[in-house]
Amino acid sequence: MSTPNRDVTEAAVGALPGAVNPMALSLNENPFPPLPSVRSALVSAIDAGNRYPEFLPERLRTLIAGHLGVRDEQVVIGVGATGVILQVLNAVTRPGDRMVMTSPTFDGYPIFAHMARLESVTVGLDEHGHHDLDAMADAAAKARVVVVCRPHNPTGTVEPAADIERFLQRIPADTVVVLDEAYVEFLAPHHRIDGPELVARYPNVVVVRTFSKAYGLAGLRVGYGFCAPELARELWTMQQPFGIAITGMVAVAASYDAESELEQRIRMITAERRYLRMRLRAMGVYSTDAHANFVYLPPWGRQWREVFDGTGLKVRGYADGGVRITVGSRQSTRAVVSAVRAALQ
Repeated sequence: MSTPNRDVTEAAVGALPGAVNPMALSLNENPFPPLPSVRSALVSAIDAGNRYPEFLPERLRTLIAGHLGVRDEQVVIGVGATGVILQVLNAVTRPGDRMVMTSPTFDGYPIFAHMARLESVTVGLDEHGHHDLDAMADAAAKARVVVVCRPHNPTGTVEPAADIERFLQRIPADTVVVLDEAYVEFLAPHHRIDGPELVARYPNVVVVRTFSKAYGLAGLRVGYGFCAPELARELWTMQQPFGIAITGMVAVAASYDAESELEQRIRMITAERRYLRMRLRAMGVYSTDAHANFVYLPPWGRQWREVFDGTGLKVRGYADGGVRITVGSRQSTRAVVSAVRAALQ
C-alpha cells in the first residue's frame, strides 16, 4: 500500500522546477537558489508547518517597515507583488474605471485590469523602451489608477527621477499611481528614488516591491507595498487572512540579515547582464539600456522568439517581435549568444 503513495510523492517532487536551470530565461527568476543562511532558516521553519501563520501579517509588516524606515501602518503585504497590485485595484477601483499602463508592460497588468473589470488604456513605449510620461499623464487625467514600472518590465529602462517628479505633479490627487519597483535592488544607487520621502509628498503613490527577484524567493510569494497612512489603511482592508505562509516572515528576516551576501549576488547578475549586452552589441544586436536582471531585444524585422525556437532556451516573446531574456549564468549567456549568432549567419 505504501508504494503508490511513495510514487505520488516522488512524482510531485520530480515535478518541481530545478533551482538551477541555465535554459529557464523567461520569468526573470533569480538564477541562484536561496542564500544558504535563508535556506537554513526556512528548513528550521518547516517544523511549525502544522500551525497557521498570523491572521494578518502584522509582524512581517513591522519587520519590513523597520527596514524601510516607515511607519507600520504605511505597509501592506501581498502574495508577491501581484497580490499587492490586486489589493490596490480591489480597494480603490470600481468596474468601468480606467487604468493606464504602457505597452508592452508586465504581463500581469492587463490580466488584473480584466479581473477588476477596468478599462485598460495603453500608451506605447518609444523605440528605446522608455515611457512617454507626458502621454501617460494625459491619459491619467480621467483614470483611477496609472502604473509606472521602474525599472520597466520588459525593457529594463529607468526614467530619471526628475521626470518622475514632473509626471507625478501632473497626476490628479485622486488618481492612484502604482510605482512598480519589483527590480529596484538591481538599480545603481544614483538611479534610486527615496521611496519613503516620495510617498510623504505624494499621498496617492503606492510603491510596490517583491522578494521574488533579487532575493530569489519567487516560490514563497512575498511582496509588499508602502504609501501614505491614509491610503495604506484603505489597502489593508483587502489584506487576506492567513494569506502569507508561515515561512514568509522567516525568509524575509533571514534575507535582511544576509544583505552582504545578497549584494554579492546582485553584483554577479548585473555583471553578467553587462557581459551579455556587450556580446550582443559585438554582433550588431541592439538591446535597450536595461537596469534589471534581464535584457530586452526590440523587434528587428523578424520574430526574435523564432531565433530561440528549437534551442531549448525559454525566453519571453512579445507580439511585436521583441523578446525579453532573463540574465542567468555564464552557461546561459553562451547559449543565448550561440542562438543569436546562428540566426545572423
